[in-house]
Amino acid sequence: MAAVQSGQSETEEEKEIQPETSNDGSRTDGRPPAGSPGGPATSPGAVKPSAPGEEETLRAVLRFLQKNNLSESVEILRREAGLPDEPEDQTGSESSGTGSGGQEAGGGVGDAGSLLSRVSAAPTPAAAAAVAAPPPPPSKVGAGDDRPDVNVVLSAYSQQGDPVLYDVYYSGLKKFIESVLDCHRAELSQVFYPLFVHMYLELVYNNHEAESKAFFEKFSGDQECYYADDLRILSSLSKKEHMRGNETLLDFRTSKFVLRISRDSYQLLKRHLQERQNNQIWTIIQEHLYIDIFDGMPRSKTQIDAMSGSLAGEAKRDSNKAKVFYGLLKEPEIEVPLDDEDEEVENEEGKPKKKKPKKDSLGNKSKKQDPNAPQQNRIPLPELKDSDKLDKIMNLKEATKRVRLGRDTLPSICFYSFLNAYQGLTAVDFTDDSSLIAGGYADSTVRVWSVTPKKLRRVKSAADLSLIDKESDDVLERIMDEKTASESKILHGHSGPVYGISFSPDRNYLLSCSEDGTVRLWSLQTFTCLVGYKGHNYPVWDTQFSPYGYYFISGGHDRVARLWATDHYQPLRMFAGHLADITCTRFHPNSNYVATGSSDRTIRLWDVLTGNCVRILTGHKGPIHAIAFSPNGKFMASGATDGRVLLWDIGHGIMIGDLKGHTDAIYTLKFSRDGEILASGSMDNTVRLWDAFKAFDELETDDFTATTGHIHLPENSQELLLGTYLTKATPVIHLHFTRRNLLLAAGAYNP
Repeated sequence: MAAVQSGQSETEEEKEIQPETSNDGSRTDGRPPAGSPGGPATSPGAVKPSAPGEEETLRAVLRFLQKNNLSESVEILRREAGLPDEPEDQTGSESSGTGSGGQEAGGGVGDAGSLLSRVSAAPTPAAAAAVAAPPPPPSKVGAGDDRPDVNVVLSAYSQQGDPVLYDVYYSGLKKFIESVLDCHRAELSQVFYPLFVHMYLELVYNNHEAESKAFFEKFSGDQECYYADDLRILSSLSKKEHMRGNETLLDFRTSKFVLRISRDSYQLLKRHLQERQNNQIWTIIQEHLYIDIFDGMPRSKTQIDAMSGSLAGEAKRDSNKAKVFYGLLKEPEIEVPLDDEDEEVENEEGKPKKKKPKKDSLGNKSKKQDPNAPQQNRIPLPELKDSDKLDKIMNLKEATKRVRLGRDTLPSICFYSFLNAYQGLTAVDFTDDSSLIAGGYADSTVRVWSVTPKKLRRVKSAADLSLIDKESDDVLERIMDEKTASESKILHGHSGPVYGISFSPDRNYLLSCSEDGTVRLWSLQTFTCLVGYKGHNYPVWDTQFSPYGYYFISGGHDRVARLWATDHYQPLRMFAGHLADITCTRFHPNSNYVATGSSDRTIRLWDVLTGNCVRILTGHKGPIHAIAFSPNGKFMASGATDGRVLLWDIGHGIMIGDLKGHTDAIYTLKFSRDGEILASGSMDNTVRLWDAFKAFDELETDDFTATTGHIHLPENSQELLLGTYLTKATPVIHLHFTRRNLLLAAGAYNP
């Protein structure tokens, strides 16, 4: 988020462009030039007024000029009179956001460090390093003190230019851009949309209703189609009164729109505006846009469209330069005993049989450390219990029997249709071993089913438990009450629709988040609510457990993602930076990073340890509802309401694929256990399988030119499509690969 400076506007058109005649890159940071309202300076040779009365008179004049937003006159008078800056004059320049692009957002809350250090028996240095300074409490929209005062924001539109000339200025710029060479036209055309929005808002703010309406009707049709929703909201702001308290306006005003333009194209634009003395447009470019200039060939229309579409333009190149440890953590060495089947075969053949080799990556992870992986103790993780070790042994055994998927061996798909789900099915999740399935409903309930013949049972009462012999071998069976056995259980507790659910890796707990602003932790032993986590002030759209348990992430309407630990009622981290609702959350396989997708059409990757945003990925043209990491942690897939599946290289922070085929919003994505296949489920009632192996294997990482923003997406999305599977009338809202690579899909039948 860029700093918001009070009194940035100027009412005189005598502002010149001479500060821009210096270094070309000096304007790309978006800061006002020296001597402008954002950076007042006192002349060292100025003589201060000698008489107290004269100084008081000058200060009264200064206050009058400030009240009328004559900021440039204020600075000239103060500089010549030698008056020091008044504290109140700096309030705007100090009200900066959470860092460029949210890079400094987030941080620990409360005693997060002591909490993290309790996860493992021996606190590690990383546990102590995990403490960050507590951020200020979030405001109503959840972005901390990053949200500026509405009056300060709107004052930037108080420029009193001739309303008739707005049409002339915009038409003149449009005519110029359409006349330049094709190689520059695509890049310069990026300025149309942000200029159109800010010029329209200036007209509305200054009560030029007729001119603003005419301006909107004339030029709104020239904007890119993926801004249609934003323009529809903008058209409702037809009076000055409508602008106060409007979140869309605040978002657009407080976050400078980022444009990535080559140096040659930028020079063309600057030269044109200087020759025409078009101060109105140049002022908007300086104060409201962030021009990210790069050296090299201009980008093509296709390359620009691939990265455009987010609420605040493209991501700055600096946003994706941080080092990301995307490798997997080394698995503990657990000796896997032979199966009974293996022992029988040995006896039949009469000679010993070697243990089956582990072809899967799970077996290889325990042998050597991934060079791209974070340190094992970078964040404290819970110690493995005996039950966890048994589960890992079962997982490794299943891996030896896993079907190797590929173009010639597609997975079988088992679809779970929720019939008569008139309570409104909103979320589905499977346990990792595929033994349980849970659904969240609009009637505030969560329902859990057993997929296997084994029924769900509650733990016996305390009185009955005291009669059990704790030393018996089958104590875990004896504590379960057979009288409560049933195929499903209903969990009551939320007071609003349930929008997200997630099983813990050990299958002992279930998370659910709701419109009521809470995240609840349920015990799958007693089927009761253990904790209600209250931190969000608005509906929570999604939540997910860490792959190692204990930690979980949540995100919702307040635009802030929160990292929690199950045994603490306060969040450990708060990740602020999105400009709209956080609609989906996912942990990286190594649990050191969290990805959040948002209605602002961006994906952000957050470092769990530091709270920093290390990746901002733009390219989707609609709200993002699905994120999936590849099993090796190197790649990521995302799906949105635009019906596209985008593939990303996390290490380079760049888009590497665009899969087109769905005709409606995509709500779920899942990689197969070996990472060979990517499955996508959509509201168009289909499941589509994509060749992930081919998409990633053909990449030449040496050709990545993320420094300039050039990407060359292969036009082979149809070649990567392996199959399309239609349901009768069931939107697909969840996908899950079993440990043997059987694909499970789920959705509610919608007759």
